[in-house]
Amino acid sequence: MIPKNILNADLHCHSVVSDGTMTPEALAERAKTNGVELWALTDHDEIGGQHRAAAAARAQGMHYLTGTEISVTFAGETVHIVGLGFDPDDAAMQQGLRNTRGGREQRAMEMAYSLAKAGIRGAYEGALKFVGNPDLISRTHFARFLVETGVCKETSEVFRKYLTEGKPGYVPHRWASLQDAVAWITSANGVAVIAHPGRYKFTPNEEYALFTEFVSHGGQAVEVVTGSHSTQEYVKYAETAKEFGLAASRGSDFHSPDESHTDLGTLPFLPGHLTPVWELLEDRIR
Repeated sequence: MIPKNILNADLHCHSVVSDGTMTPEALAERAKTNGVELWALTDHDEIGGQHRAAAAARAQGMHYLTGTEISVTFAGETVHIVGLGFDPDDAAMQQGLRNTRGGREQRAMEMAYSLAKAGIRGAYEGALKFVGNPDLISRTHFARFLVETGVCKETSEVFRKYLTEGKPGYVPHRWASLQDAVAWITSANGVAVIAHPGRYKFTPNEEYALFTEFVSHGGQAVEVVTGSHSTQEYVKYAETAKEFGLAASRGSDFHSPDESHTDLGTLPFLPGHLTPVWELLEDRIR
């Protein structure tokens, strides 16, 4: 029998429903081509693409888990919590995500104003051209506009020079609380996962507080192998998963063939001594 860790699961990616550039159907096809066996679409603060993604996965002969990635404010930082295996028709989750999306338009207009002061005009209208869902306009859409207009060569350069704290275009936003995000996921019969923990600029004490509070609210897993983690971070967060009794997840965080450094289905397998998150979700895999 093949160990369950040796499964090409990709449980973190984005479509045009949030800030990706591909449809759920195209993502499903790409995932299948790359050998993905278990897939989840995890659009930001949105579950409007879930039924399409599930149908596309079935058409490709892949297993599917429902997914989303919820923006949370913790210790002054934006943290992302992935939800997997939940009921996409759950009313409380749908309302919570609507509330979280609500502040994005005002934030986007303030970002455009800040960029205009730096000499970059028309950013709001320019970003909208890249938005599949206007409720989910984000920094990524502004980054694509700045690349299109030649301000920067690639989106990673945009984030270094603009749109981050202390740079033109940066506007903070107050997202959901960690407690609320975990509650929406778990009340809808899903599993909450801390996404790409290596990306957050926390001190060791702040990171410990994040994991401690996450577990206290009912969080059950952490992304160990993900597109933005280094090999050293795979090891570090495997140890963190064991320390806090968390299952491990795996996902590329794929957004676009032109922007993402890690393609769907191309990550290393999970370390064998960890419990894969899909073991907690066997009855919810479609």
